[in-house]
Amino acid sequence: MAPLSRLFTVLLAGLLAGLALAVAALPGNLLLGWAAKSAIGSYAALPAALRTPATPQRSYVYASDGKTLITTFYDVNRTDVPLTEIAPVMRQAIVAAEDRRFYDHGGADLRGLARALVANVTGGTEQGGSTLTMQYVRNVLKTDPNRTAEQRAAATEQTVGRKLQEIRYATALEQRLSKDEILNRYLNIAYFGAGAYGIAAASQRYFGKAPADLTLAEAALLAGLVQSPDAYSPIGGNADAALARRAYVLDSMVATGAVTAQQAAAAKAEKLALHPTAQPNGCTAVADGHDDWGFFCDYLRQWWLTQPAFGATVDEREQALRRGGYTVVTSLDPKIQATAQQQATAVYGYDNKRALPIAAVQPGTGRVLAMAVNRHYSLDANPAGQANHPNTVNPLISGGGGVDGYQAGSTFKLFTMLAALESGRPLATGFDAPSKLPTRYPDGGEGNCDGKWCPANANPQWMDGYRTMWDGFGRSVNTYFVWLAEQVGEDKVVEMAQRLGIRFRADADANFARDDAANWGSFTLGVAATTPLDLANAYATVAAEGTYCTPLPVVSVTAGNGEKVPVGEPSCKKVLDTDVARAATDAARCPVGQQTTYGQCDGGTATAVDRIVGRPVAGKTGSSEENATETFVGFTPQAAVAGIAANPDDPGDSVGSAVQARVIDAVARVISTAVAGQPVRDFTAPSRELAGEVHRPVEPTRPQQQSDRSGLPPGLLRWLQGRRG
Repeated sequence: MAPLSRLFTVLLAGLLAGLALAVAALPGNLLLGWAAKSAIGSYAALPAALRTPATPQRSYVYASDGKTLITTFYDVNRTDVPLTEIAPVMRQAIVAAEDRRFYDHGGADLRGLARALVANVTGGTEQGGSTLTMQYVRNVLKTDPNRTAEQRAAATEQTVGRKLQEIRYATALEQRLSKDEILNRYLNIAYFGAGAYGIAAASQRYFGKAPADLTLAEAALLAGLVQSPDAYSPIGGNADAALARRAYVLDSMVATGAVTAQQAAAAKAEKLALHPTAQPNGCTAVADGHDDWGFFCDYLRQWWLTQPAFGATVDEREQALRRGGYTVVTSLDPKIQATAQQQATAVYGYDNKRALPIAAVQPGTGRVLAMAVNRHYSLDANPAGQANHPNTVNPLISGGGGVDGYQAGSTFKLFTMLAALESGRPLATGFDAPSKLPTRYPDGGEGNCDGKWCPANANPQWMDGYRTMWDGFGRSVNTYFVWLAEQVGEDKVVEMAQRLGIRFRADADANFARDDAANWGSFTLGVAATTPLDLANAYATVAAEGTYCTPLPVVSVTAGNGEKVPVGEPSCKKVLDTDVARAATDAARCPVGQQTTYGQCDGGTATAVDRIVGRPVAGKTGSSEENATETFVGFTPQAAVAGIAANPDDPGDSVGSAVQARVIDAVARVISTAVAGQPVRDFTAPSRELAGEVHRPVEPTRPQQQSDRSGLPPGLLRWLQGRRG
């Protein structure tokens, strides 16, 4: 077959050479017309990719300002630009370098093709003979994401059949498209080496500038790369070859009349001045100095893979992100993120085994404003004995991927209060809270009360006595809320948490919630694992007066064709009665040192928050048993922020009570940044009906920060940890 193919090539070369001699004297227009009429097939019969290019392009991911680049995603580093945004010298240079007769032929240059075929079969210098239009056809077919790997490989086979197909497709294209449109398409798909596809990527890769700003010398160098990108790439160390090729292109431009000999000589004299710019690819390649953005980026990517708008399968959605040329404006606020990261690392350094993951959410939209933790989002190796610090790609803030979350302690008392309010019990519901409360739940561990679980208050002197939801929440009275959960029904409390978006990622928690929620007496004390993002969004639901919004990492997504993808709008629903949410918010003013509408706050566990935020704010602290974790979540009508201090790799490593004040301070300062410059908004008071019979107003006390640890007996704690695995 090889001798026959070679013989056919020689015969074809002779035929084309004869044709070239025969038509040499014909006018250009007549030659173009003949080429078009000789084309086999029509524009309508062309592969779809040639009629409507589906070439892969990188997707850009920006912060909420639409300007700060977080990263890009791509399989192929490429972005389309219109011809008007490409310097004229670049257009002239590529024509001079690759196809001087571009404006004279009809897609297939018979003279050039015959010359190349004769040279190739007779042992002369190897020549391509392909016009820009034919090269464009080849580039499209070999990169079309809708073709199979075998079909893409066939587009570059060195066969007569493939060359004839290129001629047929090229002449059909030229019947429909203008020369400028073909040139534009070619410049947007040609490979320039160093991973850069298209002139926009090449301009950035080699010179760190837009293609509209290319100089004559720069344009000539880039045009020279196309013939053999690897051989001529100056980034690969072939500076001499690149300069020699640049000189050839400049001479060709003189020959075509694009520049004068003097202009070419001046460009040749310019030294090679590269400014290589590597395009980030993926979440581990975020901007220098901002690897903390990687955790948000990873959350965005995981969200993207769940969206049907980007494909029917996870694989299709992944390919859409890397090849679809999307512009993604995320909800990440750079200022809030910077404060959150600064606060997280101020509490624990990057090398500390303990961590303070922080999440910020916008009430009423669910948009995620910040995700910070004292870790580098990186695949780099860690020092011996440090499995996941300072580098990790584990989703420590959002959970998933093996990260179940952390116990958030008394912050879960909110769900008990909401369930009670929803059942018709007012904020003034009173109970004489003892130091220890015997319950109906069996407990064979230490500290039980006649075989029953009896939780205790962390600070009896400050917490015991007659309490309502207001001061019970403010002082974080364990026995009051365990009693209240018993009155309402623990299953109602668990359901309330789930309604507000708390997910049970740990198998033991999920099983308890599904099979035995009615007997989960310790749930109100925050023994289930959660994440800062889930917790912040649950409290954001209360801040939004009962409107739950699914966490959303984007503001807008625009496809490569400029059309908006309908995924940026919040997905919200009413899950709480407005008055119930207002009542819970009223009580949540107590922990942070503020006063309720009815003047019923009397002490709090996070009174410093009032001073730091300086506007209406609410929130709750949480300390798990033996201070294994310390949590604070706070909110205003415009922002909800949660932070949980924990050891992500060892739940048994207690962070200690001393860090609680620093966690409170850190979260409060993130809230302050989030609301800076926004109008001061107050919370709306609940109805008197839901407030209940109000006692005389009390003057709030401002004691030192008080611990509100769960009060679980060690035996029960060990049993719960065993159930959690």
